[in-house]
Amino acid sequence: MIDVIVAGGGPTGLMLASELRLHGVHVVVLEKEAEPAGYVRALGLHVRSVEVMDQRGLLERFLAQGQQYAVGGFFAGIGKPWPDGLDTAHSYVLGIPQTITDRLLAERATELGAEIRRGCELVGLSQDEDGVTAELADGTRLRSRYLVGCDGGRSTVRKLLGVGFPGEPARVETLLGEMEVTEEPATVAAVVAEVRKTQLRFGLGPLGDGVYRVVVPADGVAEDRTVPPTLEEFTQRLRAVAGTDFGVHSPRWLSRFGDATRQAEHYRVGRALLAGDAAHIHPPTGGQGLNIGVQDAFNLGWKLAAAVAGWAPEGLLDSYHAERHPVAADVLDNTRAQMELMSLEPGARAVRRLVSELMDFEEVNRYLIEKITAIGVRYDFGEGHELLGRRMRDVRLKRGRLYELMRGGRGLLLDQTGRLSVEGWADRIDHVVDVSEELDVPAILLRPDGHVAWAGEDQQDLLSRIPKWFGAPVG
Repeated sequence: MIDVIVAGGGPTGLMLASELRLHGVHVVVLEKEAEPAGYVRALGLHVRSVEVMDQRGLLERFLAQGQQYAVGGFFAGIGKPWPDGLDTAHSYVLGIPQTITDRLLAERATELGAEIRRGCELVGLSQDEDGVTAELADGTRLRSRYLVGCDGGRSTVRKLLGVGFPGEPARVETLLGEMEVTEEPATVAAVVAEVRKTQLRFGLGPLGDGVYRVVVPADGVAEDRTVPPTLEEFTQRLRAVAGTDFGVHSPRWLSRFGDATRQAEHYRVGRALLAGDAAHIHPPTGGQGLNIGVQDAFNLGWKLAAAVAGWAPEGLLDSYHAERHPVAADVLDNTRAQMELMSLEPGARAVRRLVSELMDFEEVNRYLIEKITAIGVRYDFGEGHELLGRRMRDVRLKRGRLYELMRGGRGLLLDQTGRLSVEGWADRIDHVVDVSEELDVPAILLRPDGHVAWAGEDQQDLLSRIPKWFGAPVG
């Protein structure tokens, strides 16, 4: 029997597969597309996702393929500067096309021993108290202990589970595509700069070799968004919005997206779970979609591995929904707010001017960037130290860096006192005695996802906290 079937081979599914393999879980990824997508959906990684890659030793691969930007404008396109002194060692956005992100994550999952089966479409599933049976389009049946749907906004897994997906339907629609442009680059840039003074849902960005990524507001909302737009629709809308169609031709990929916001009522049904776009959809404003999916996987992976291994304490797997559902709900809210602020209606433009003024206050600008980049996320672990529930930034130690110690995906007790112990949990928690000038608490216990589960110096207090996340001691 397979331990975990992951339905969907995008960033969320591949990240989850890698996290599971760190713990020796037998995982099979089912991807219905026979080949990786050749077009670019998402354009980069935000701070928290960059930290995730660093925590797993992947960041150098990503940095070699991307470009670092410390520029503002991520909240509703309001052009305020990138805040100084963000609580991170990675104060930038990493520009990297999703095609490369997908490839790097697939390479990582394969290196760790995950099996990726392309051209395999899941069409049915059933479950009992012992496992899940997945039915594929070719009639094949696979049996696994757990199954996770990472299969996008139109998730087959979510529909087969009968999970509600309430929210708001699309009110506006945007056309997105990759195509060649005959107009001179300088002219394209000048026209785009002028149009974007008022219309922020518009843009042409060069991809190389005369190919551009084209974004333009649609004329209304299509009845069936699964039907891609035509090149003629693009030319008509470009002329209407920009006064020229830039000589677009030879499209590589054409699509449309709306501003619908929906969220799954439950992220878990028995032995089946949902992550990424299968659990939540929202407009791409702020570039949060790919990132929140990767972060879902980072939260779920170690918990699901613990369930497979048999040491997961009661409620650990359910904490995935408890922690990640509110995070996605907040992303839905902030993208709704951003879409309102990007409207051309007089009232919305007045509110936008007011928000822009407020963002001149450093605290406001910082708060909104922390929200977009997900470093402001704090899970509710109850009363305790101010760090409790927050992800821990990377800090320099006397012997290296904190994130370098987290690459195995285990818990970590960073002990500056040298007096503490995790005896009984050594198979799940690494105990490191080291010091950092950047850490003003005697010791911290980090979960495998880098969130602070305990902080202090009292051994008995530590022992009272460990079982909640790491189960019963051995021996």
